[in-house]
Amino acid sequence: MIDLYTWSTPNGRKVSIMLEECGLTYAVHPIDITKGEQFDPEFLKISPNNKIPAIVDGDNGWSVFESGAILICLAEKTESFLPTDPRARLTTLEWLMWQMGGIGPFLGQAHHFLRFAPERIPYAIKRYVDEAHRLYGVMDRRLAAHEWLAGDCYSIADIATWPWISRHEWQTIDLADYPNVHRWYDAIRARPAVQRGYDVPRMGQQIPP
Repeated sequence: MIDLYTWSTPNGRKVSIMLEECGLTYAVHPIDITKGEQFDPEFLKISPNNKIPAIVDGDNGWSVFESGAILICLAEKTESFLPTDPRARLTTLEWLMWQMGGIGPFLGQAHHFLRFAPERIPYAIKRYVDEAHRLYGVMDRRLAAHEWLAGDCYSIADIATWPWISRHEWQTIDLADYPNVHRWYDAIRARPAVQRGYDVPRMGQQIPP
């Protein structure tokens, strides 16, 4: 049994989707970040950076924080979605790190300045929306040549990236402008495990088209 500490954010959805894809049994512990529950001392014990998601693996008692590390941990545990061939594995990790270092931070900043900042700051909005378009362009070119981000196989790189693209409207992105990303997005959206893992914790949220 995996204990999942999470909230309905792109980073949280990475892990709930991965758990569903791997067919692992898990219990959900909502951490309401709108109420500051991520700063609870008990949560701090398993997530020292006070961020969701985090897991505790009942098979060995290990706690793991940081979504990318959790995906690697679960992939290795189940021997799924992370190739064993050294070159293919490295390529998968490259695109996972691309998500962790680019897609997540920069699209997250676009969300903040477009939707949550107490005042509109045109410079910040332009900076992060421009970078969002650049990253979508990188992704579109990659997916023009490959079915999935890491090549021929669906992997943790796709699982990590897709939840951020599911908020394309938050980023003022029209997927029609990026047809290869659009094809990839729809293919992942159709997966039953993704549909189950998207609405965790259960709030009745629907995957955007």
